[in-house]
Amino acid sequence: MASQLAGVPITMLGCDEREVGLAEALVALGADLRLVGFPRDGLLKRALHFEESAEAVRATQAVIAPMSNTDAEGWITANIGTKGKPIHLAEAIPLIPSQSPLLIGVAKPLIRGLATQYGLVLVEMAEIDEIAVLNSIPTAEGAIQVAMESTAITIHKSRCLVLGLGRCGTTLAQFLVGLGADVTVSSRSAMDLARAVALNCDALPLAALSSRADFQIIFNTIPAMVLPRSYLRLLESTALIVDIASGPGGTDFAAAKELGIQAIHALSLPGRVAPKTAAEILIKTIPHLLEKLLGEERHDDYKR
Repeated sequence: MASQLAGVPITMLGCDEREVGLAEALVALGADLRLVGFPRDGLLKRALHFEESAEAVRATQAVIAPMSNTDAEGWITANIGTKGKPIHLAEAIPLIPSQSPLLIGVAKPLIRGLATQYGLVLVEMAEIDEIAVLNSIPTAEGAIQVAMESTAITIHKSRCLVLGLGRCGTTLAQFLVGLGADVTVSSRSAMDLARAVALNCDALPLAALSSRADFQIIFNTIPAMVLPRSYLRLLESTALIVDIASGPGGTDFAAAKELGIQAIHALSLPGRVAPKTAAEILIKTIPHLLEKLLGEERHDDYKR
């Protein structure tokens, strides 16, 4: 049975190894794939390659930007195929046909606003439960790997703080407990604090964070300023912060540097530490999502 995506023009702008795997899957499904910033080998020889995003998005039916997102000005820097040349998604959006799906990891405010302005169907892939839960596994493994490589102590019996108990925070707390760490979870949510106890962690309300500063390793998953200078001053200089929250993170990195505290903003961990697994997650979910989105779009056109 032929794929519903066979012959459908789909544009992908920028990539790391995750998007390369997804692009290969879409080519295998027969999609009319238009690529910017991708390698031109293997299965991807069968795709159309463009130097400029403006040409690639014309007459397309869907656009996929990277899971690693853009910067605040709308530039995509994830780019394997054109020597790191950035791609300006903000400049391409006005050229995308109205009502087309635009898929991206997490949309910065500029991208969200432009998508609304030009009538696109914005889909933040990192917010899709299936993708987010599965991605939490390589994210947690990667965060722990960063910590292991950046400290002189074992995770076992270390005093760890996990800020936030969403999908990534939950998986991270479970892994740390499994490794024998002494784990404290801090959150604003009473439900999260109760769940932390169920995970065999100590619970610390975020409002009371300043009452505890004896942590050796801090993992932040909250994309808001939760580790300001006023709290960092309470930590030992040997403390390590691994911030995995989307940019700009939740740590005052400038203050940490001034105070001599090692703070690492560890972004896009699935694509960095487990690109094959991360690609498989996208391959499992995105083609079906596109079929649904484009099917709904065609149904709406028929009704009109």
